[in-house]
Amino acid sequence: MTDYADLSAFVALPRLTGLALSQDGSRLVATVQRPDPKGARYVSALWEVPLDGGEPVRLTRSEKGESAPAFRPDGSLLFTSARPEPDGDGDDEETALWLLPPAGEPRVLARTGGGLSGPVVARHAGAVLAAGSRLTGTDPDPSTDRAAPAGQAADPARGASLGADPGADELDAARRRARKDRKVTAILHTGFPIRHWDHELGAESPRLFLIEPDGRPRDLTPDAGVALTEADYSISADAVTVAASWRTREPGGAFSRGVVLVDVASGERTVLADQPDREQSSPRIAPDGSRVALLSTTRGSYDTPREFELRIVPVKGGEPPVAVPVGDLWPGEWVWSADSQTLYVAGDLHGRGAVLAVDAASGAVRRRLAADASYSSLCPAPDGRWVYALRSAVDAPPAPVRLDTTADDQQPVTLPTPAPAPAPPGRLTEVATEVDGATVRGWLCLPPDGDGPAPLMLWIHGGPFSSFNSWSWRWNPWVPVAHGWAVLMPDPALSTGYGPEFIARAWPHRAGPVWADLEALLDAVVERSDVDGARTACLGASFGGYLTNWVAGHTDRFGAIVTHSGTWALDQKNDTADVADNWLSWFGRPADHPDWYAENSPHHFADRIRTPMLLTHGNRDYRVPVGEALRLWWDLVSRWDGDPAELPHRFLNFTGENHWILSPANSEIWYETVLGFCAQHVLGRPWTRPELL
Repeated sequence: MTDYADLSAFVALPRLTGLALSQDGSRLVATVQRPDPKGARYVSALWEVPLDGGEPVRLTRSEKGESAPAFRPDGSLLFTSARPEPDGDGDDEETALWLLPPAGEPRVLARTGGGLSGPVVARHAGAVLAAGSRLTGTDPDPSTDRAAPAGQAADPARGASLGADPGADELDAARRRARKDRKVTAILHTGFPIRHWDHELGAESPRLFLIEPDGRPRDLTPDAGVALTEADYSISADAVTVAASWRTREPGGAFSRGVVLVDVASGERTVLADQPDREQSSPRIAPDGSRVALLSTTRGSYDTPREFELRIVPVKGGEPPVAVPVGDLWPGEWVWSADSQTLYVAGDLHGRGAVLAVDAASGAVRRRLAADASYSSLCPAPDGRWVYALRSAVDAPPAPVRLDTTADDQQPVTLPTPAPAPAPPGRLTEVATEVDGATVRGWLCLPPDGDGPAPLMLWIHGGPFSSFNSWSWRWNPWVPVAHGWAVLMPDPALSTGYGPEFIARAWPHRAGPVWADLEALLDAVVERSDVDGARTACLGASFGGYLTNWVAGHTDRFGAIVTHSGTWALDQKNDTADVADNWLSWFGRPADHPDWYAENSPHHFADRIRTPMLLTHGNRDYRVPVGEALRLWWDLVSRWDGDPAELPHRFLNFTGENHWILSPANSEIWYETVLGFCAQHVLGRPWTRPELL
């Protein structure tokens, strides 16, 4: 039995999630996840990856784990952890910022009552910027609980005094203790949003803290209110300027999303990018502070798809932003070279991915370093010679590699990995077909040659702005391949990395055109001699779950359907999701577009469902609230007029999970249940109830 067939062995495999490079380029550190001893959660540790031969070395060990590594100029390593201090009482539960010197033991550098996360370091000055929060109402002035308009300059004296005032820290800590001791969970909302993915908003005001030399966090944004909710940020090398995304409430539950510059010394805030018809996000300030690279996206409407543009914006003004011509590439990550002359961009491209080197002054693409796989966690070396990154593909888990900045479309140099994984137990081939003049492509994962025609699973990816182009631990095709299945992973209309026209083909989120792409590629694949087209299942998650729900009411060609975190009733979900403002701005309300809702909401076709369905959902899913699964489940059960003991449908509810199934134990149960359900209804095998232990 392989590690992919043995589910307990599979969920125990180590997972590499990120990289950090020292500022002199001599050390590369990776974050690696493994299950804790109970299998209840994944715990991260930091490992050093050798650059010149040798084996990876583990740097940290604790029950709580360590993550978010970042180097200071002196070579010391920062990380975040909820581990107890060596001489502490162990009662601290918040995540603190730790420092591991080049020689010696780690110590706490800074902590706040709400915890610290996402440290970034000023390359030359060594100052540290981190995200944190204040409990709403902590600041003496009640007006600070409201979001200031984007671009409104904070009072420099007030911002500095509030940020450095130890009384603010003490008051915040005291109020948190009181709330915890009294088990208060109430949140008084004053507007939207109130949730994000899997956590509640409104009880705390997100802030940006500069960590002073003595370890005291200085609040740079005391009047932020909700403006820094889920913010991205960066800091210049001299620690003079911070660039941050900034959201401002608008009438009707909407937001404007811009980018602001914060003067670190005074706290004064000015607008860098803010347009009524566009959203600005993910600002990355160049080390020399001269430019900010950001993503500028049109808001989109029912008639007009969202379009993105990667821009380089001068900080001092006087010159217009420079658009980066990335072609079909869908940018996912961008990072500056140490000399601020080059912007490295990674993203989805044609079912794989690519890394581009962009000239900072003109925005022109100098070269394409690689286009063979998906790349992330880009780490340019200070001398400009290399870029270190994580390389991932459908058949290769993330692993550290080195790219030569002077070479085009190269095969990267593989570095020793602290998270080795066994080879996939099968074959990978690329497949494609034509639909209305467009090429629809995908990946087909197959068992080894000689095993005969394999039953087929059709997988529909989420997003929908996404691509099947990289490794996934949550939906890993090699697990069913190890159990004898073939897995088809298409990129239908709305997928990323194929240009804006490919998204426009099914805008706004029209199920029919997406299904036409999926079915066309499915029809082509089942003609193969190594695939058994008479034994098929359809599976999808998130947007893919929505599609599987819609497909269930439009075809009976599948023996089983598995839907995870899928929308069932659009009129219900669009009003209750954490990003309701997005959905309603695109789709409107049923009265605005009755035909669209009638054609695309799966619940209208409940009476047509004949295929056994397995529903899986997390109770803490706020992107697709669990009410979607509850309503679908009732519609299935109430329409079953046979013996209740023979109901073919199943509902696997994870009461402690969110949009994703994240714990090792629950992941194992999910795979076991999905494989068992599909084996029963497609392969005719007896149903074996999972133990749920």
